[in-house]
Amino acid sequence: MKKFIQTLKNIWSIEELRNKILFTLLLIFIYRVGSFIVLPGIDPNKLANLTESSKTGMLGLLDAFVGGAFSKASIMALGIMPYISASIFMQLMTILVPQMQKVQKEGESGRKKINQWTRYLTVVVTAFQAAAYIGYLKSPGNAEALIPSFSAYFVVSTVVLLTVGTLFVMWLGEKITDKGLGNGTSIIIMMGILARLPESFLQEWSSRAARGGGGLLIFLIEIAFLVAIIMGLVMLIQGTRRVPVNYAKQIVGNRQFGGARNFLPLKVNASGVMPIIFAQAILFLPTIFSGFTGGGWAKYFTDPTNVVYMIVYSVCVIGFTFLYTALIFNPKQMAEDLKRNNGFIPGVKPGQPTADYIGTIMDRITLPGAVLLAFVGILPGIFQLVFSTQQGFASFYGGTSLLIMVGVILDTLQQIETQLLMRQYDGLMSTGRIQGRQTVASGI
Repeated sequence: MKKFIQTLKNIWSIEELRNKILFTLLLIFIYRVGSFIVLPGIDPNKLANLTESSKTGMLGLLDAFVGGAFSKASIMALGIMPYISASIFMQLMTILVPQMQKVQKEGESGRKKINQWTRYLTVVVTAFQAAAYIGYLKSPGNAEALIPSFSAYFVVSTVVLLTVGTLFVMWLGEKITDKGLGNGTSIIIMMGILARLPESFLQEWSSRAARGGGGLLIFLIEIAFLVAIIMGLVMLIQGTRRVPVNYAKQIVGNRQFGGARNFLPLKVNASGVMPIIFAQAILFLPTIFSGFTGGGWAKYFTDPTNVVYMIVYSVCVIGFTFLYTALIFNPKQMAEDLKRNNGFIPGVKPGQPTADYIGTIMDRITLPGAVLLAFVGILPGIFQLVFSTQQGFASFYGGTSLLIMVGVILDTLQQIETQLLMRQYDGLMSTGRIQGRQTVASGI
C-alpha cells in the first residue's frame, strides 16, 4: 500500500503527465454530460419502453458502447460507432483500391488525406444511421415518447443533431489522443462500457439474492469466472513470441559497439481490440437495415446466444484479426531496419528471407490468437446460456466490453509507466514492465 501511494505521488509530481490526466478526465466528463442531453421533440419521462427494448441483443451492446445514450435518446445516441464504420471502409479501400494504396504510401500527407476522407464518410454514415434511429423512435411502443407539436421539425433536427453529436464525440477522441492520455476512441468506448458496470453488477446481485443461498453461491462462482477470464485476457494481450536477433560488432576507435544479443517481440494479439470492434460494427449493419427493431432475418444478428450469431461473429473476428495485423505489421520494413542496424536473425539471410521468416512466424502465432479472440467474443452468449445470467452482466464475461476495458487499461498504464521511467522513477510493477497493445514495429 505504501508503494502504491508513493507511485501516485510520483505520477502527480510529473507536470506533463498530470496535465494529460486532467485534460483526459475533463473531456470524458464533457462526453458523459452530453450523453444525458435528450433530443428535441422527445419527452424523457416516456422513454421507459425505449430503455427496456435497448437492453437486449445488439441494441444492448450498442447502448453499452455509448454509455446508455442510445436508450436515453440523447444527442450522442450513435456515439463513435459511425466513425468506426467509416474507418473500416477506408481501411478496406486502402487494400483493394491501388489509388488509395498510393495515397497511403505518401507518408504524413497521405495519412492526413485519408483521415479527412474518413471524416467526410463519417458524416454520410451518421446521417444514414440517424434516419434508421428515427424509424426506431417512431416504431410502436416508442412513438408515445414523441411530442406531437414538434413533429414537423423532428426529422430534420434529429438528423442534424445526431450527426453533430457524433462529430463532436469524434473530435473529443482525437483531442484525447493528441493532448491527453491513451487512444481517444478506445477510451470513449471504454467509459461508455464502464458507465453501465455498477448497474449490471447490482442487477445480477439482486437477481441471485432473490433465489436464496444457492443463487448467492452461483454469483460468487460467476465472480470467480470473471476474475479468471480477466487474467486470461491479460495473458492474451501481453503474450509475445520472442525472435532472437544478433547485432554485428563494430569497432570505432578504441570502443566496441554492437555484438549484443536481443529479441524481437512479436505479439500474439498484435491487432488489439480493433478486430472485435470491427466485427461488432459489421454485425450492427443488419440491425440498421431493419430500423433497429431486429425483426426478420436481422434477429439472427441481435441475439448473442444464437448459434448463427456466434458463427458469423467468430468468422468476422478471425478475418479482421488477419486483416488488421497485415495493415499494421510490415515484415519487409522490419527486415530492412534490422539490416540497416547490422542486425540479423541467426540462421536466416538478411533482406527478403528475413522478411519471409518474420511473416511466417507472425502468421503462425496470429491464427491461435485470432481463434482465442473469437472465443472471447462469444463467451458472453455462452455464459448467458449456461448460467442464465442477466445480459447486461454477461456482456462483461468477455466479448467486446471486457476486451476493450482490459486492453485500454493496459495501454493507458503502459503510457503512464513510460512517463515514470523516462524520469527515473520506479515503474508501476516490481516484477516487470507492463505491455500494452502497441504495434511490434517499435520492437526494433
